[in-house]
Amino acid sequence: MSTAILTGTPPAGSSLEDDLRSLGFDVRTAPGPADATAALAAVPAAERVALVDHRFVGHVHALRLALTDPRFPAAAVTGALTAQPEARGALANALRALAAGESAAGGADGAEGGLPDSAAARLAADDVAVHRPDLGVLVAAVPADDDLRAKALAETAAVDDEAVRLRSAVKSRDGFFTTFFISPYSRYVARWCARRGLTPNQVTTASLLTALIAAGCAATGTRPGFVAAGVLLIASFVLDCTDGQLARYSLQYSTLGAWLDATFDRAKEYAYYAGLALGAARGGDDVWALALGAMVLQTCRHVVDFSFNEANHDATANTSPTAALSDKLDSVGWTVWVRRMIVLPIGERWALIAVLTALTTPRVVFVVLLIGCAFAACYTTAGRVLRSLTRKARRTDRAAQALADLADSGPLAELASRTLGRTMPARAYSAPLWAAIAAAVLLAGPLLGSNAGTWRAVLQAAAYAVFAGVAVAHPLKGPLDWLVPPVFRGAEYGIILGLAALSDAPGALPAAFGLVAAVAYHHYDTVYRIRGGTGAPPHWLVRAIGGHEGRAVAVTAAAALWHGRGFTIALTVLAAAITLLVLSESIRFWVSAGAPAVHDETGEPA
Repeated sequence: MSTAILTGTPPAGSSLEDDLRSLGFDVRTAPGPADATAALAAVPAAERVALVDHRFVGHVHALRLALTDPRFPAAAVTGALTAQPEARGALANALRALAAGESAAGGADGAEGGLPDSAAARLAADDVAVHRPDLGVLVAAVPADDDLRAKALAETAAVDDEAVRLRSAVKSRDGFFTTFFISPYSRYVARWCARRGLTPNQVTTASLLTALIAAGCAATGTRPGFVAAGVLLIASFVLDCTDGQLARYSLQYSTLGAWLDATFDRAKEYAYYAGLALGAARGGDDVWALALGAMVLQTCRHVVDFSFNEANHDATANTSPTAALSDKLDSVGWTVWVRRMIVLPIGERWALIAVLTALTTPRVVFVVLLIGCAFAACYTTAGRVLRSLTRKARRTDRAAQALADLADSGPLAELASRTLGRTMPARAYSAPLWAAIAAAVLLAGPLLGSNAGTWRAVLQAAAYAVFAGVAVAHPLKGPLDWLVPPVFRGAEYGIILGLAALSDAPGALPAAFGLVAAVAYHHYDTVYRIRGGTGAPPHWLVRAIGGHEGRAVAVTAAAALWHGRGFTIALTVLAAAITLLVLSESIRFWVSAGAPAVHDETGEPA
């Protein structure tokens, strides 16, 4: 239970106390800073506390936004202030200072919002971050007399805060399909869930289960199964939108929820790919190579997005003429939607997959998906390259470290970096050049020649490790250094796909699919840790699973050592070992108290 401290008795007819109780607060009254200090001290240290002016007039949702959002230690609107346990000490100090007359704000009535506003100002002066939500048309006021109170009440009555709450539950930036075909009704599903006490995590889990059932239907290989799979995939996406909307509608943000939402999206899509491949196999068509290719391409697309965003995470301004042109195009309505659709974001992609599954064959689904994702990847990557080449701002140490973490270098690359790499001069484009050379050395021989499954391929993988180490020997601050992680991802995933496809081992491609899925999870986990500000996974984990170059050497060695079913077994064992290590450490981290809450509030990922 949270506690709300009112600065006095509300005027006759006020619903303030009932509103606070509806938000889960136990209401107490304490007029003046000294009384509020004593009331604060009486509240258990682990509870959230709100300080609310008794004259407050406004919408319940304005109070909800200010007083119940779990993401911020302290938050405020006019006339209301909240502090979670980590900010309770600062609030107590502010109230003691106000009680002692050290504030120039005038005590309980000197500021616009009375004591809460004075305390919030004191917190800000003491360098305590106080979140102030954007209320838009919502009202939050502390009227000084009856006329102003009547005006504030009229303004409050003129705005339907429930309609505002429903609108704000939808992301400000989403794809065309999501905006026009899902969100108009999924927000009401979110409200239905909220009124029945369902949590976002429960809806997220329901979305995962629905997608897994869809994958099972696709695996039947029958036309009714394919139709059911397409319908269920769309239903899963509706629930996928609903969980985030429910979190925003009811402000039920959580670290675990952010992690589940981020990882389950990939699990759902890639499980569906596997279901389609199994269904095609039942009909006599082997499309595992296409399924693995789709997963590789999609993951590499995401790595391009993540690397570019992290490289420019702390840019102080839009310093690229290309970016300025992009912003200008976004000011024209129809170009906004076209540009969002051609990158094939998750809504458009899942709708395409669902429709094609119901109407065509798995092979057609994967061929169309590969073509569409390849075009989207070329479009987005070309635009980002142009932005980077014309960008004037310098890359920061934080951005360079993020790119180094995303590179996922293991012991072999580190050794090459310390010995040979440091002797190489650091030039503007040397890192992506060395990365491209490394990828070409790894892939060209086995995939274009006759080296697959030979010891020459192992030597080439060792050379890949050396060149990859040279690529990351210096801080990744060049204009195109954000390309290094996606090049490494393409090389590692590509060699696994290529060796499995060229092998005559039965079951090699499904085993390779599992291996790439396990490694991709590690890379997504790295991304979300970095986005949360906690840095990459522990170094021991990266070393234990070999780094990208170590895994490339291991796979090429397995192909040279074992042929036939032995290669399949080797891939399966490697996938199981990586899954066990990565998943156990990831779960330990994300359920720990120190894990960050990473929420995507701007729009759907690619």
